[in-house]
Amino acid sequence: MKVLLAVSHVPDTTSKIRFVNKDSEFDKTDIQYIISPFDELALTRLLQIKEQIGGMHITAVTVGGADVDPTIRKALAIGADDAVRVDAEPTDALFVARQIAEVFKNGEFDFVMTGKESIDFTGNQVGEMVAEFLNIPSVASAASLELNGNIATIIREIDGGKEVIETPMPFVTSGQKGIAKEPRIPNMRGIMMARKKPLNVVPAVEQAAHTKVVKFTMPESRGACKMIDADNPAELIRLLHEEAKVL
Repeated sequence: MKVLLAVSHVPDTTSKIRFVNKDSEFDKTDIQYIISPFDELALTRLLQIKEQIGGMHITAVTVGGADVDPTIRKALAIGADDAVRVDAEPTDALFVARQIAEVFKNGEFDFVMTGKESIDFTGNQVGEMVAEFLNIPSVASAASLELNGNIATIIREIDGGKEVIETPMPFVTSGQKGIAKEPRIPNMRGIMMARKKPLNVVPAVEQAAHTKVVKFTMPESRGACKMIDADNPAELIRLLHEEAKVL
């Protein structure tokens, strides 16, 4: 069984965010990059399944220049068997999805797994777009994934309960929080082995751009927090009505 895992190269959650060129571009200066946490959880679940059933080959794929190699190498250190880097700037979700779909077509994979979303743009679009390019089923925001032969059982959390879906391969699914309890951390042996695992760099296929970033804006700073005595609910109601204006 061959699985294609999409890996996003994203800024560390502690990074100080700045924009340049009239706020139209993200400033990458002094930014530490990591694997998007949802992708780490997806990889962790795949490794758990591999240990349970055996016979699974996990290929990590990402889109970016040579600067993303350390990130994809971390996926190899955690346990992916090999990796593919599409050598192009990831301009938008549609472009990234097209590249992943092409890698899938050329690799005889059984299914694609992604994280629910990358933590930089939080678009939650790539997985569904990949499925559309490939014309195969897509199950988004999976909280559980089990495999039995060529059938996958996926559980999604929905309002008021859970949804259980069965789908044959091939398919695309995206893992959310709960797909694995905690992401795996690469050990020294994994780090050493990652240096020897294949990292195949391939050119991008053409994909017209349908979006353009006009401007980024920072969220408004939070106001001062007011503490209300628990024995004074009337004051809380007054503030919510007169100041916050939410009542």
